[in-house]
Amino acid sequence: MGTKMKTERLYAITVYLLNHGRTSASELAKHFEVSLRTIQRDIDSLCLAGIPIISIAGVAGGYEISDRFELDKAFATKEDYSYIQTALRGLVSATRDPKANHTLEKITRVSNPDDNGIILDFSVLREKDQSLLQLLQTAVALKHVVTFTYTNNDNETRRHSVEPIAVIYRWYAWYLLAYSKVKEDYRTYKLVRMCDLKITDMPFEKEHETADAILKKNDKTDSRRYLEILIKCKETAKSRIIEYLKGTVIQEFPDGDAMIKATVVENEQFWIGTLLSLGDKAEIIAPEEIRGRLLKSAEEIVSLYKKL
Repeated sequence: MGTKMKTERLYAITVYLLNHGRTSASELAKHFEVSLRTIQRDIDSLCLAGIPIISIAGVAGGYEISDRFELDKAFATKEDYSYIQTALRGLVSATRDPKANHTLEKITRVSNPDDNGIILDFSVLREKDQSLLQLLQTAVALKHVVTFTYTNNDNETRRHSVEPIAVIYRWYAWYLLAYSKVKEDYRTYKLVRMCDLKITDMPFEKEHETADAILKKNDKTDSRRYLEILIKCKETAKSRIIEYLKGTVIQEFPDGDAMIKATVVENEQFWIGTLLSLGDKAEIIAPEEIRGRLLKSAEEIVSLYKKL
């Protein structure tokens, strides 16, 4: 088992260096979760195997593979193909993109991978969302500006004109990562809040890095305001708070009640609705202003139904 694991790690290091270029020994050790000494031994093993790894000293030094080296095209194993197929199936279920489906069929025909026990199913997307995904994919490929009407967390609606970089699934929803020409920075826009999307004839005015690089450099792409709340709940409500609000139990009481800590988006409504639906089974302990916010919402609901 140890020899197999080392062989897999040596191969993974080779692929990593090809994809990322010069990388320090400490970065490799952190990425592969091994010691510096192990990385140094692995590099020696790769050099002995004929991989042209160059060692560069200095502050900006590290290891890199000669640009003359090419990996064997038939490098993927059955397990690799199974993960590729899983990802493609998820993409097809979300976008119904004919090109992605054709790629999936080709991979399936040539690889016959084993079932890896993972399914990514995004078919719950509404037809509107799938249409938006396809339009945005087209705009990204063309490198053309898109315009759309957008309603933000504060219920403000206006028209936006942006340079689309990528469509992203994160925070349990689909978002557009784009460059705002008005704000002159990178932002994310939730697809479900977009309407009347149009691809313009205007090409990009700015050269952009990859989506991964932009997300790593720009914390502003997540413009949501986070808030930590403390909830005391009955035993019957504990599992729902943990499931829907991703809460963490910090204290349990002899009667089964619990104190739960959760991080929520301050100006979104889902978590408020969840807490209200639990009635007297859950109580916000802190912060005080959120207690007041829930009280006001509850009073408005009572007032509405008193009219019946």
